Amino acid sequence: MLTAFARAFKTPDLRKKLLFTLGIIVIYRIGTHIPIPGVDYTAVQFCIDQTKSNSGLFGLVNMFSGGALLQITIFALGIMPYITASIILQLLTVVIPRLEALKKEGQSGTAKITQYTRYLTVALAVLQGTGLVATARSGALFSTCPQANAIVPDDSIFTTLTMVVTMTAGTAVVMWLGELITDRGIGNGMSILMFISIAATFPSALWSIKEQGDLAGGWIEFGIVIAVGLVMVALVVFVEQAQRRIPVQYAKRMIGRRSYGGTSTYIPLKVNQAGIIPVIFASSLLYIPALVVQFSNSTAGWAAWITKNLADTAAPAHITVYFFLIIFFAFFYVAISFNPEEVADNMKKYGGFIPGIRAGRPTAEYLSYVLNRITWPGSLYLGLIALVPTMALAPLGANQNFPFGGTSILIIVGVGLETVKQIESQLQQRNYEGFLR
Repeated sequence: MLTAFARAFKTPDLRKKLLFTLGIIVIYRIGTHIPIPGVDYTAVQFCIDQTKSNSGLFGLVNMFSGGALLQITIFALGIMPYITASIILQLLTVVIPRLEALKKEGQSGTAKITQYTRYLTVALAVLQGTGLVATARSGALFSTCPQANAIVPDDSIFTTLTMVVTMTAGTAVVMWLGELITDRGIGNGMSILMFISIAATFPSALWSIKEQGDLAGGWIEFGIVIAVGLVMVALVVFVEQAQRRIPVQYAKRMIGRRSYGGTSTYIPLKVNQAGIIPVIFASSLLYIPALVVQFSNSTAGWAAWITKNLADTAAPAHITVYFFLIIFFAFFYVAISFNPEEVADNMKKYGGFIPGIRAGRPTAEYLSYVLNRITWPGSLYLGLIALVPTMALAPLGANQNFPFGGTSILIIVGVGLETVKQIESQLQQRNYEGFLR
């Protein structure tokens, strides 16, 4: 990986792309530290110092924003509205025929869906910004901080509108920065910004583990966490690269005087075909009951049960429900993102077949059978990786959103592998000499 980066900096056009990407990252990190108007920055910093944890209700969103959410900055919402909008559009593509037709139109249809994603991102940013301002004003953002109610001292309509518009504009700027990286930089821009947001929380979280430790000044706990993190990274790299290759043979066809086809290829089915989406779905769904209890301020029995069993990430009920939700959403997302019948029809149209399997419906049934078999270990792997912080690292002071936890480590490794692959592919294009020099 380091060799690929060193060779990339020696290539002039790749060096420009890498430096451009680094410049956008610097701008993004600066924006995550600029507070919005109407917020008492001193009270915010005091509450952050008092809390010293990302395990609360807004921990997942705060991790995706690089710590900007709890600081209520102009990039407080971060990349989360865009991620939510992209997932919603992807799900609606299966349900709405118009979107499905746009997806099949190629580049023009993809551009139209991207435009819809931008509009939905702005709408979600307005909704989430309003919720964040209301939460900060009520003091629920830092429920254990004595100065939580002083974070937004002015509760006038003009101040509220200014805060919401500022955060919405910040989300639009983050989306624009991500698209700039995609067009003129290296890698997928949104993924890169998500990678940077999560990586930015590493130093403070690791140091807090050291400070909270009791053995040898916390250095033993620190070393154990680093060792567990390295093992998890190795496991995630191994599984993310694992795939089942289904061989495909294309028959020869004579068109005019030329012969086409007759080649052998394969369909790569990843063990973790769903990626990080099931973990995000399960986390978001589990946060809804806790959010309802927090805003209702109810003292009824149902509210106490939710607070004890679902809001607490270390509760057995939370762990069990979280694990089974991840498995369910893994199968659900694979079912809507990979259509065996469509793949089988395309193979039949171009004269392709799986050796030993008849074309058409038997091919679709075989692909569905293989996909279900490899989705089981993939979903179990996602569930175990997501629960490692709760099960193994909780005694060391870690929590569900610890940097070496499931959600963050999957994103970090996935984006890192994809970016390095893009750099290597561009290096191969520029270094390939061919037959003529």
